[in-house]
Amino acid sequence: MEMPSQGGWSRGRTLGLGLLSSLLLSAAMPGLLGWWPLLFVALVPLLLLCLHRPPRTSGLVGFGAGLLYHLGLLYWIVIVLGRYGGLPLWLSLAALFLLAVYMSCFSGLFCWLLSSLAGRYWHRERSIAALVWTAPLLWVALDYLRSFLLSGFPWMDLGYGLYSQPRLIQAADLGGHHAVSFALVLGNGLILAIMDRQRSDVRWNLRLERRLLLLACGFLVFIGGYSMLRYDIVSQALASGLSSLQARVAVVQGNVDQARKWSAQAKEQTLHAYVRLSETALARRDTELVVWPETALPFYLQSDGLGRVVRQFVRANNIWLLTGTPSYTIRGATAATPRQVDYYNAAALLAASGRVVGQYRKQHLVPFGEYVPLKQYLAFLEPLVAGAGDFSAGRSAAPLEMGRLRLGVLICFESIFPEIARQSVVQGANLLVNLTNDAWYGRSSAPEQTLAMSVFRAVESKRSLVRAANTGTSALIDPLGNISQASALFEEAVLSGSVAVWERPTVFTDSGHLFGAGCLAATAAVLLFRRREF
Repeated sequence: MEMPSQGGWSRGRTLGLGLLSSLLLSAAMPGLLGWWPLLFVALVPLLLLCLHRPPRTSGLVGFGAGLLYHLGLLYWIVIVLGRYGGLPLWLSLAALFLLAVYMSCFSGLFCWLLSSLAGRYWHRERSIAALVWTAPLLWVALDYLRSFLLSGFPWMDLGYGLYSQPRLIQAADLGGHHAVSFALVLGNGLILAIMDRQRSDVRWNLRLERRLLLLACGFLVFIGGYSMLRYDIVSQALASGLSSLQARVAVVQGNVDQARKWSAQAKEQTLHAYVRLSETALARRDTELVVWPETALPFYLQSDGLGRVVRQFVRANNIWLLTGTPSYTIRGATAATPRQVDYYNAAALLAASGRVVGQYRKQHLVPFGEYVPLKQYLAFLEPLVAGAGDFSAGRSAAPLEMGRLRLGVLICFESIFPEIARQSVVQGANLLVNLTNDAWYGRSSAPEQTLAMSVFRAVESKRSLVRAANTGTSALIDPLGNISQASALFEEAVLSGSVAVWERPTVFTDSGHLFGAGCLAATAAVLLFRRREF
């Protein structure tokens, strides 16, 4: 890529750099092509733009590039809202566009801030090291901000693109997926620095710049070396069996049609399908835990007569069962107070006796999927939750006790929030279980993207993760992020195998979860104390 002169910028070149980064990112991320090596160069065009163009131009092009990228990344929103939410096509497309616009505001803000803080639009010989270090700091700060702003939507942050390369992502147990994203952006910046040094008029006598660039190289060597060494050490420990227990688990994927799942006549058929599939995995009589996906039981286990069939199945096979099920509680049923019913998207753990011994209630509900924010003003979106009910949020991340196993449960897209899994591990979870129903996404790239984010939950905490999905992708993931078994989409499947029960803490669970917050705080400090005005 040719380095332009200060006066050599045309509108076509400016827009082309943004378009090139957008296309490279789209090709690199899971779901469409998944060419992950492109992640190491995908941001170079955008960083080059921010280096030379003024903040306003950089911000606008960054917003446009982000809009194009997120329209391709999130196209499955149309399937969710249209096919299963019952919304007309025009409204589904409008929702996709608005969500992509929201996500693009962060890329636009990134480019505007980067150009303002580290660009050369006002100083031709400004050190490239300023951009090399400022870019990853801003990128991770904005990713972290997006993880909780407006209830949070940290969908497919940059680091997740490496989920299929477990040797490269073990640093996630130091600083979470944000540490991997930081390293990727830093690496892109270093490539730009090497290109920048090819200019004939460059000043090589900037001692501080050389030191900062060497420090960046050292950081990347540390991250890469740590990941590879950590992978080998933990692999050997898991293979020896001396440092971890083993649990025999069976995951059942029922592939139940979402359109008829909740009908009264289909709920008994659904239950019998899960019992039938489960019994194929129980022939060896060595399975300890059977896992059914989110809302595998399309009825209230606590009160429906079909609960008797579930309990009989558990007792007859002498196993534990973790299953998704809706649940409810009743409050205020007195003469003076009207009855209040709270509904939950929950997971129930049944012991071999058939008794429910633990329940987890989903904490982070899906806006417009499990509840409608401000629904008094958005009544036209009510069909989105009509099929599943208007849920309340749970409050506890405490693991479910199963003898020596303590199950940290994540329901549906809770797997994209690192803090929920971390809190469960801090409270003692030694095995993570993700129950989900990815039928909502259809045959799109979203199931692979949710799987990618689940892999990082295992790596960050060094806990095996068992993933049970209604229509796929179900998977068994070890503490290093290796996917030992995975199902196909929209097929009945039973995955059965031993999973490692690793109980050692990681830096991430202790303090590394603050990496993203630290980048946000550092960015705020830079903006607060910088001398030059925007």
